[in-house]
Amino acid sequence: MNPVRPLIAFAAGALFCTALWADLAPWYKWRSRFNDYDICAQTSPGDGWVKVKGPFQDAHCSKPGVPH
Repeated sequence: MNPVRPLIAFAAGALFCTALWADLAPWYKWRSRFNDYDICAQTSPGDGWVKVKGPFQDAHCSKPGVPH
């Protein structure tokens, strides 16, 4: 028997189990420092963006609060 197969099966099972406990990430409204453009994202779009509102439950940044 190949000793690598049980290790791969264990790793796959561990990844699946951790995904079951993962929570949804909240969304935030971000504003560009350069042109006052707003976007809704879960993480910072990069340098030059400032978090201005949040957290929100949806990708439209219209439902306030943390997702369940």
